[in-house]
Amino acid sequence: MGSGSNNNTTLEDLAKLAGVSVSTVSRALNDQPLISTRTKQRIWALARDHNYPFRHYMPAGPIGAEGSIAIVTPHMRGRPLPLSHPFFLELLASIGEAARARDCDFTVSHTAPANYDDLVHATTTSRASGVIFLGQSMLHEALNQLASTNARFVVWGAQMPGQRYTSIGSDNVLGGRRATLHLARLGRKQILFLGSTDPEAMQRRAGYSEALAESGLEEDPKLIVPVDFEFESAEAAVSRLLRRHIAFDGIVASSDLIALGAIRALRRAGVSVPEDVSVVGYDDMLLSRLSTPALTTIRQDTHEAGRLLVSRILDGSTDHMPALLPTDLIVRESCGG
Repeated sequence: MGSGSNNNTTLEDLAKLAGVSVSTVSRALNDQPLISTRTKQRIWALARDHNYPFRHYMPAGPIGAEGSIAIVTPHMRGRPLPLSHPFFLELLASIGEAARARDCDFTVSHTAPANYDDLVHATTTSRASGVIFLGQSMLHEALNQLASTNARFVVWGAQMPGQRYTSIGSDNVLGGRRATLHLARLGRKQILFLGSTDPEAMQRRAGYSEALAESGLEEDPKLIVPVDFEFESAEAAVSRLLRRHIAFDGIVASSDLIALGAIRALRRAGVSVPEDVSVVGYDDMLLSRLSTPALTTIRQDTHEAGRLLVSRILDGSTDHMPALLPTDLIVRESCGG
């Protein structure tokens, strides 16, 4: 809240501060279409800064929630992140459980920010208590800029150099390192890395490189293959490698969905998992436990992630330190050891 916050701010006070009529303030708080978006943003920001209880002033939600949180998914590689992605569905469920425990509603926004102005729009055109961004995409600097405003937001994503905003995420470098070391200890010598170019995947790749060096294995550029954050992209990439007769005996995938796509390509080509190729994923989605073979993976604690994301919004913490959640190697059948 702003430094001049109090609990006695009235509609008349907001009208004077905004230089508009009381009826305009009332219509803006009720999100009426007659009021311009720019005016609404200014009045909502003033209401937040001066602790005006505008959520109680507006019509109550269907279950009388104590607050609300907006979930926003930025553009990833030029398009909105698919809401159907299994890991994000599990993370959304954890956020929903944490919000429900705090008597709070949450909504998934239709917006998909691609630049700073989009981020501002996402945080100022909602009457929610704050915004959770699922992923940074390529918006790290824009999020740093947003942190200098009065926007209340938190990011699920990687901890980045020079970061000024709050993020919650797993220790991606350690997770990538653990996955790769596990394969090296099983005697795998030609370990393929499959991942996208988002910050989290790049940190997992850094852990992969560290583990290769630690294991005395040479990094082969042909075995670092960029793929999209989806099943079909990984399947196609592994199929291409097999057709080109590029040898590999292990795969570190930057997500479980990528790992499962790789396994399908291997099985279609008659390559046995784990006898011929060992595979490790990342996320520990429900699908990874149900797949055949069951997938060895790096577990992210989505339950704790949901709790932390919600509490950082609702408790209004001024602590902008990122939170790194621990990662665990979950050994199942896809590695053979």
